Amino acid sequence: MSQDTTSLISKITQSSYVTLHYRVSSIDGVEIVTTFHSNPATLQCGAGQLAPFLEDCLMDLSEGEHKIFDLTPEMAFGVRNPELIKWVSRATLEQNSNPDEEYKVGDLVNFNAPNGGSFAGLLCEMNAEKMLFDFNHPLAGKSLRFEVKIIGVLHE
Repeated sequence: MSQDTTSLISKITQSSYVTLHYRVSSIDGVEIVTTFHSNPATLQCGAGQLAPFLEDCLMDLSEGEHKIFDLTPEMAFGVRNPELIKWVSRATLEQNSNPDEEYKVGDLVNFNAPNGGSFAGLLCEMNAEKMLFDFNHPLAGKSLRFEVKIIGVLHE
C-alpha cells in the first residue's frame, strides 16, 4: 500500500508560521536585504512582518522549495507618484520634526503625522525658505527580485 507523499508536505497558508531564507534585490542582483548569509527568518503569515506582496508570493509553497520571483514595480512597491514630491516650508518642517536637526540633501527625514504616527521623506533639494521632499517609498518604481528557500512550515 503506497501513500501519496505530497499530501504530507505542508503548504504555506495565510495563518502559517514559516522559517525561511529570503533575499530582496534589484533585478540586476544588487542586494537590498537578505538572510542567506546569516540565520533564517521565522515569521507568521498575516501578521504584517513581511510586505503583503512578498507574503503573497509565499502562498502554497512547501517546505524545501526554493523559488525566485521577478516583480514589476506595479507588483512591488508601486510606480513612483509625482504628487508625492512636495515642497515643505522650513517652518512646517520644524513644527513636524525635530526642530534642532541639521538637514542635508539625501537625508531621510521623519515627520509627525496628525494621527500620532509618522512618515518619512527623502530630502531632495533645499533653499533658505523650503525643502523638496520625495515621499514615495524608496523602492517605488523599481523592479525587484524576491528569492525564498522555505525551511519549515507550521500551522496552528
